[in-house]
Amino acid sequence: MKKPTLFTGVATALITPLTKDGVDFDRLGKVIDWQIEKGINALVICGTTGEGSTLSDAEHRAVLDYAAKRAAGKTCLIAGTGSNDTAYAIDLTKYACDIGYDGMLLVTPYYNKATQNGLVKTFTAIADESTKPCILYNVPSRTGVNIEPETYGALADHPMITSIKEANGNLSKIVETVKIVGDRLDIYSGNDDQIVPILAMGGKGVISVLSNVLPTETMEMCNTFFRGDLKGAMAQQCRYLPLINALFSEVNPIPVKAAMAALGYCEDYLRLPLTPMEPAHKEKLLALMRAEGLKV
Repeated sequence: MKKPTLFTGVATALITPLTKDGVDFDRLGKVIDWQIEKGINALVICGTTGEGSTLSDAEHRAVLDYAAKRAAGKTCLIAGTGSNDTAYAIDLTKYACDIGYDGMLLVTPYYNKATQNGLVKTFTAIADESTKPCILYNVPSRTGVNIEPETYGALADHPMITSIKEANGNLSKIVETVKIVGDRLDIYSGNDDQIVPILAMGGKGVISVLSNVLPTETMEMCNTFFRGDLKGAMAQQCRYLPLINALFSEVNPIPVKAAMAALGYCEDYLRLPLTPMEPAHKEKLLALMRAEGLKV
């Protein structure tokens, strides 16, 4: 049975502005307001780009709470609540459900990894406790394990598992997933360089890093496709590819933090083990941003 679509278009995987003293809530509010002003379709809070893995539990909950209140009723809100500690993921998911989030983003357990059977049991355990739709987030370059198409198939009929953020980079595997799950799960691109290819396979949109910097343009790429202008959407995908590559020239969110700092939305501050962008990479990134008319 087809489940309701959580969002269509672009969800910004939002940065979390930080300083040496902690979360910069003033700037977090400003970046949330700017994204909403631009009409973004959804916001993901405390995901990979939001440095959720280096926030303390108290900080993680405080950021989720602040964003929920700031953006209430203004856009679809998705909480990053996945963890390699399943009990903690369940607890954080229940908290995000209680404070008003529309959906949960559940990353594949990292470091300790899992068998495919372990993934089925883990995601089922979390989704069983969620009262909101869950997006399964597959990013094997970070977690060390891939969610196989057959595993998606085994999870697709869970009433609270509604969609996939697919960042495995393997379009053949994504085609295989589409064949297996049909319309039982919505698929979102987790890679900005594959937005249009995944839309062409029936995807509903993208959970994007690029849209931190270019929200309007990223949404227009999707909207161009949805209007039936495949050639135009392909041209936009190709146009922004150099900037996308620069935003991933070092591990995310190092480059996007540098970009957003240059735009005045945060300090260029990250927590170890992440460090500020290398000067040569940063110079190229800023040059590409200027080429798109951004004042940096």
